[in-house]
Amino acid sequence: MPSKFATGKYILKNPKKYVGTKAPTFRSSWEYKVFQWLDETPGISNWASEPIKIPYQNPITGKVSNYIPDLMFSYLDKSGKQRVELVEIKPLKETLLEAAKSKQDKINFAVNQCKWASASAWCKQNGIFFRILTEKDIFGI
Repeated sequence: MPSKFATGKYILKNPKKYVGTKAPTFRSSWEYKVFQWLDETPGISNWASEPIKIPYQNPITGKVSNYIPDLMFSYLDKSGKQRVELVEIKPLKETLLEAAKSKQDKINFAVNQCKWASASAWCKQNGIFFRILTEKDIFGI
């Protein structure tokens, strides 16, 4: 598995499940691990890496920018209903203010909150669930 800060193109084992318009690119071992899970889990219908752009206002610069979530996937839930999730993968220190240790972590937290508020609104409008995964979710640590 790549190191935490490795990047690369993910090699698909089940290319028919991948519906992205470009090759899936992982930017960390965390993303690699989630891509691998999506690719190899039979219950996942399809998935895509960096599938959409969602506008948000950056709280630091005040400018409107585009947020590109890490991935989107679909599956059948326990009742047999098709579900779609939009997912962002981030370290815990950028998702909880109390976990932010440095000034940069706190800035990242603030920017992420604006991104995720826009993503949540977009998802609600489109009947999609928005989820943030951290190292705790991925590795149980």
